[in-house]
Amino acid sequence: MGYFAKMRGTTTSPPRVSWSEILWSWIGAFLGISAVAAIHYNLLAGTDFVMMIGSFGASAVLIYGAIRSPLAQPRNLIGGHMISAVIGVATYKLLHGQMWFAAAVAVATAIAVMHMIKTLHPPGGATALIAVIGSDQVHDLGFLYALVPVGLGAGIMLVVALLVNNIPNGRRYPEFWL
Repeated sequence: MGYFAKMRGTTTSPPRVSWSEILWSWIGAFLGISAVAAIHYNLLAGTDFVMMIGSFGASAVLIYGAIRSPLAQPRNLIGGHMISAVIGVATYKLLHGQMWFAAAVAVATAIAVMHMIKTLHPPGGATALIAVIGSDQVHDLGFLYALVPVGLGAGIMLVVALLVNNIPNGRRYPEFWL
């Protein structure tokens, strides 16, 4: 098969999901992001802490909308975010004089390490990138960024995923823990 021929794909698009699946995905995402956002905008307003980061939106897609995916499991959610946060902070501290390089190193290294330790979670790449390109508020957190907002926020979203995804009979979360 030629190089360009591979880009045609080999299958048809996936089947539609049921209205019930759509509704439960919406409810989970709404409650998960609401919980994290409420803490960010109400409890932490006026502090140096950040709770809301963009990569949580992508995590919501996985843990509420693609709950059977290996990328959506608790090990991947928590481990992928936290290791990527540490990598992002370390990369920023070492390479912040060359932001273009720091951004690329952080994301590429986060992907490699998540693969090595079996915690691949695509939003982790964004978590690493946010640690590099984020605001002074994010940079001032240093390695605390891995705990708050990253670890705590992902943990809150996990609790919501466990509660909501197991309400309907046709859904079960997680598929595995470790």
